Amino acid sequence: MGWTRTMPVERILARSEHGDGGADGHGTPLKRTLKARDLVGFGVGIIIGTGIFTLAGVEAQQHAGPAVTLSFLIGAVVAGLAAVCYAELASSVPTAGSAYTYAFATLGEVFAWIIGWDLLLEFGLGLAVVSRSWSGYLASLFGLPTAWFGEDATVNVGAVLIIALLTVVAVAGIQQSARLTNLLVLVKLAVCVLILAVGVFYIDPANLQPFIPPAQAPEDGGSVFTQPIISGVFGLAPTVFGVGGMLTAAAVVFFAYTGFEALANLGEEAKRPNRDLKIGLLGALAICAVLYVGVSIVLTGMVPYTEIDTGAPLASAFAGVGLPWVGALIALGAVTGLTSVMMVELVTIGRIGFAMGRDGLLPKAIGTAHPKWGTPHRMTIIGGVVCAVIAAFTPITALADMVSIGALSAMIIVAIAVPVLRRTRPDLDRPFTVPFSPVVPAITAIACLYLMLNLNLDTWIRFVGWLLLGLVVYAVYGRKHSFLAREEREGSGAGRDRA
Repeated sequence: MGWTRTMPVERILARSEHGDGGADGHGTPLKRTLKARDLVGFGVGIIIGTGIFTLAGVEAQQHAGPAVTLSFLIGAVVAGLAAVCYAELASSVPTAGSAYTYAFATLGEVFAWIIGWDLLLEFGLGLAVVSRSWSGYLASLFGLPTAWFGEDATVNVGAVLIIALLTVVAVAGIQQSARLTNLLVLVKLAVCVLILAVGVFYIDPANLQPFIPPAQAPEDGGSVFTQPIISGVFGLAPTVFGVGGMLTAAAVVFFAYTGFEALANLGEEAKRPNRDLKIGLLGALAICAVLYVGVSIVLTGMVPYTEIDTGAPLASAFAGVGLPWVGALIALGAVTGLTSVMMVELVTIGRIGFAMGRDGLLPKAIGTAHPKWGTPHRMTIIGGVVCAVIAAFTPITALADMVSIGALSAMIIVAIAVPVLRRTRPDLDRPFTVPFSPVVPAITAIACLYLMLNLNLDTWIRFVGWLLLGLVVYAVYGRKHSFLAREEREGSGAGRDRA
């Protein structure tokens, strides 16, 4: 059946070196200019952002209390397991497309399409949301008019302008993107270190008690649509706080770790992908996990969790202890931090669309690189325009759940792909291997699924709706236009001619 056809690994690797590799195997390849430190910079650039500046306070106040620290730790463990699986596949099959390409090589074309469609949702929606947050932080930092900047703007000009600017940088070259990202990451890390170094002296141990607040019914009584799936399955009453609240917060703050998988999309642009990709994936995740846990302890130790300002939790916490200047620096760190997140998300959107266009599942023109700049310019521009329109007119709130469920579903596919590829291609060179496979990949898939089940029903409904729309697009266009489908038709035609 057509939807089960897979892409040979040799073809994936060959086209990484020679260009589009689609119809005729010729084209402009992406430029290999990234070093390990660039990949770590990209990883920290996309991971440290909304999670550290906003989500920590929101989830502490609404679901977990001081135990939000454990929520971040749980998220880090699950993300670490997934990163190990990504590292094996990324070092073995270093190519654009990451989970999409891995699914194509192991599970089949339709699974690859679903994951690619899913990843475009994750990074596209993430870019739109973060651009609006960036616009709001910029307005508060410089006193800009709210008619053009922030959530109250009819047309969020600030969000459009920053996406347009970053699109130009992303099209101009991956090295330019890396330099900008690394600069922004240095500023962001300096602000995070400042938060920890100063905030630790203002921690009140009383604010950390009880560390896991007792479970209680939500103030609005809860509804079936805002209830985690796992609670509905077991007939449990809606609750916040307690162990259940901590796990719900873990599922939501997993949003903070999403994006590290973007590094796997840069396999065709890494100088030494077999070595550098695993350093980038695991190194960036380790740095960010330490910062997230540390900042969570500082925040909930400085302010009682019931009094945390969910709009600007860290800035408000330092203002509350008489240090408004630290709050101003945090706002600056938020602006630079969110800029680096958007930069990496935009780069990733271009690479995913590039891989799908190269395979014929999207129009072939999308799957070509610019002959001079060596970047997937068409998909980058299309992604920038679409996300700018969404960010300009759509007030996006509480969509961290959607990004989380998209990332978790992709990670399940990656975990499954590791043992499948080992069975189907035992001869493949694997510079890095997941220890204790298939046990570790199985634990990874189960852990990701469990976090998904702790997300609300309305999140699942929106997610399933997006996937169904994607299947319609695949049935109407992708299934007929993919290069593998064309090769099958040409092969059957040649067979008839011979007969």
